[in-house]
Amino acid sequence: MGKTREIKKRIKAVGNIRRITKTMQMIATAKFSAAQQRAVASRPYTDALFELVAGLAKALSDLKHPLLTASDKKATGRPLTLILTSDRGLCGPYNGAILRTAMAFARENPANRAGFIELVGKKGAGFLKYNNIPVSQAHTIGDKPTYETIESLAQNYMDRFASGEITSVHVVYMKFLSAGKQVPTVMQLLPFKADALEKHTPGKLEKPAGESTSQYEFSPDAEQLLGELLPAAVKAVLFQCFNDAIVSEHVARMIAMKAATDNAGKMGKRLTRTFNRARQAQITTELTEIVAGAAALG
Repeated sequence: MGKTREIKKRIKAVGNIRRITKTMQMIATAKFSAAQQRAVASRPYTDALFELVAGLAKALSDLKHPLLTASDKKATGRPLTLILTSDRGLCGPYNGAILRTAMAFARENPANRAGFIELVGKKGAGFLKYNNIPVSQAHTIGDKPTYETIESLAQNYMDRFASGEITSVHVVYMKFLSAGKQVPTVMQLLPFKADALEKHTPGKLEKPAGESTSQYEFSPDAEQLLGELLPAAVKAVLFQCFNDAIVSEHVARMIAMKAATDNAGKMGKRLTRTFNRARQAQITTELTEIVAGAAALG
C-alpha cells in the first residue's frame, strides 16, 4: 500500500502543477495579444519617421549634427550599453539569450564592458554580478512602458551624449519578428547613422529594384527639420525596442508554460499507468495469498 499511496500523492501534485502552468499560459497569451497590438500600432509611425530621417541624413551628408556623429569633446566619455531583461522568470531561454548576446558584445568591445552598463529587469542583475560586471543604473519599467517614461530615458541619453559624458549608446534586447521568431539584437541607438537607420528599421520592407524614390520639398529647410526629427526618432526607436522586448518576453513565457503543461500531462499519464500496474500487482498478490490460505486450510 505504501507504494501506491506515494504514487497517488505524486499524481495529485503533478495535477496541481499542470493547473498552475495552464493558468500561467493563458495569462501570458492574453498579455501577448495586448502587447503585440501596442507594438504593431507604433510601428507605422516609427517606420515612416525612420525613412524620413534616413533620407535627410543621406541628403545632408556634410551636416555635423550632434546626434549623428561623435565630436572631439567626447574623447573623455565612455560608451553606454542598455540591457533589456525581464522582471519575472519562467520565460524559457529569453533572458539567457539576451545576456549571452550582451556578453559576446562585451567581449568583442572591451570599451563597452568598461563603460556604463544600465539594466532593465531584475533577472539580469545576478548574472552580471556573477560575471563581475558592475551595473551603473538599474531601471524599473514594468511590462507596460509608457511613452513618457521611455521619452524621459531617451532624452537623458541624448543630453549625456551631447555633453560628452557618453560616446555611444547600444541597446541589447530581443527583437520581435513574429510569434515564432525572436532574435537577440544589439542595436546602436547613438550616434545615428543613415545606413544603420535603414538596416534596423523595424518591419521595413526592401524596395523592388528600379522603383523610384519619392522626392520631398522641405519647409522649413532640411537642416532645421532634421534637428527636430532626430530626437523624435531616438525616442521612437527606444520605445519600439521596449515594446519588442515585452512582446518577446510574453511569447517566451507562453511557449515555456505550454511546454510545462504538456510535460505535466504526460507525466500524469505515466504515473497513472504506474499506479495501475502497482495496484494490479497488489491485488494479484492479495488474491494469491487468499487462495494459498484457503488451500492450506482445506
